[in-house]
Order: sequence, then C-alpha cells, then structure tokens
Amino acid sequence: MAPMEGITNFIFRNAYHAYFHPMDKYFTPFISAKPGKHLSVKEIREVSPETNAGLAVVPQILTNHAEDFLETARIFKEYGHHEVNLNLGCPSGTVTAKGKGSGFLKDPEELDRFLDRICEGLEREQMNLSIKTRIGTTDEEDWEELMEIYNHYPLTELIVHPRIQKDYYKGEIRLHAFEQAVSTVRAPLCYNGDLFTVQDYQNIGEQFPETERFMYGRGLIANPGLLNEIRDGQKPDKKMFRNFHDKIYHDYQELLHDERNVLFRMKELWSYFSVSFRNSAKYIKKIKKATHYSEYQAAVSGLFAEQEEFLA
Repeated sequence: MAPMEGITNFIFRNAYHAYFHPMDKYFTPFISAKPGKHLSVKEIREVSPETNAGLAVVPQILTNHAEDFLETARIFKEYGHHEVNLNLGCPSGTVTAKGKGSGFLKDPEELDRFLDRICEGLEREQMNLSIKTRIGTTDEEDWEELMEIYNHYPLTELIVHPRIQKDYYKGEIRLHAFEQAVSTVRAPLCYNGDLFTVQDYQNIGEQFPETERFMYGRGLIANPGLLNEIRDGQKPDKKMFRNFHDKIYHDYQELLHDERNVLFRMKELWSYFSVSFRNSAKYIKKIKKATHYSEYQAAVSGLFAEQEEFLA
C-alpha cells in the first residue's frame, strides 16, 4: 500500500487489513525528519506496534539531511522497525521547493553523497533502506545517472513511479523509463503508478514479467477490493465495503472526538470511493454538504441501500 498523506494512515490500514486482501507491506505517509526530532502523538500512532498489530509497516522519511534521516531512523528502530523508506517521489510544490521528495532528484551528486552517509549509518544500526522514487524533476535526462547511483547501494527495494515531478499524477505513465529500470536496477524493483483496474495490473505484468512487486495507491483507495479481484478473482460485495467504511468512520470518531474533523476525513475518502458506485451523484452531493453526523449517515445509508452491487 502506497504512502498517501491524510489517507493511508493507521486507521485506514487497519480497516483495510480487516476486510480486504492483506498487503505484504504498508508504507506510512511520510514523516518529516528534523534536527532533534521527537515524534508527535500523531507520528507515534503511525509507527507504534500497538496501533499496527499484525501489519508489516514501513515508516517513510522525508528529508535531504543525512543526520536528520539517521536520527529519525533510530527512533523508528526503538519502535521495532528494521526497514525505513526514503521519499524521493512526492511531487508537491511545497516539498520540492525545499529540495525534498522528488525535488531532491535535481541534484544527483548531492543525493549520492546523502545516500552514502545514510547507508553507512543504517548498516551500523542493522537497518534496511528502501526508496520510492520518480524518474526526474522537469525532464528524464538524469534518470540513467539516478539508476547508476541507486545501484551503488544495498537497497531492500526500489519503488519506481515512472513520472517526473512536473507530471504530478497527470498524463501517460512513462513506461519506457520503467523498462530501463527493469534492465538496469540491481535492487528488487517495485512498480507504482496508475493501477486502477485488474486490466491495468495485467498489462504491466505482461509487459514486464520480471516485475513481481506492485505498489497500490489511488486505485486501491477508490476500489479497496482491487486486490481481491487481482489475487482471488472475486469482487467484494457491498456489505464488505460497508463494514470497511463503518470501521474507518467509528475509529475516526473515537480518535478525533470532533464532528467537523471526522466528516472532513470521511469526505476526503469519498472523493475516491465515489467512482466505485453506480448512480451515486445525488448521494455524494449530500455527503459533501453534510455538516452533522446525522446528515452524513443518512446519505451514506441511502447510497448503500440503492446499490445492488459494489462497483460500477
């Protein structure tokens, strides 16, 4: 499961794991590393074994300072983690403007020095490193050099989203760049990007049969039963989805104790969920306009009552 800020947190992960095909790994939304880092209560929930029982969780770190990265990795080790993931994929302008996320890719030499320092430190800590990366910032001209750099280090996994930073999530996936990675990268390679349907998964698998690892993000949020279809050949029914929704909803109520904040979280999820329901426009409109639990619950119940089956 991909790290998606505000979406794939511990509440979502636990609900997903309870009702749908389990993931081999769940990556946390990025946690920023800073000098003198102390985890906030929110960050502790993301990495604590108590809130992630039975889940294989990998914390993701966002930074371009080696010592801050290592200090944060040591904290994660105290919570029982032996792998950390470096975020070199986030395309957000507020992140990339600081030379972090995919913005770090514009300076391959500095990135090489950074990786050298953190890999040396992680080896001492007996911790593994995986990387989630894009293929460049404003163009692809650095991709070959970036792959050479990645090949210098003992990565547990290289997760490639074959877009550049300025693409954000639009336009065609640059599959030629992933093809280069298949023939060049030494680390175990994971494909990420635009996996919305069973057919999308099959197309990538047929084009790159050597690839055995896939990371699911936006497509999985829209259709949490996607892995059930891919792995088990079974579409989830609406009861399964309703139970999943209700667990998230109730867990947010227990966590946040604030009607407005809970509804904000649920509305954000429905911006993804909505595409998986037939004739849902009038109910989605009511969900978006809801200002109280009673209005929200009535709209959701109405939506599910009209669905003969889950997924359009």
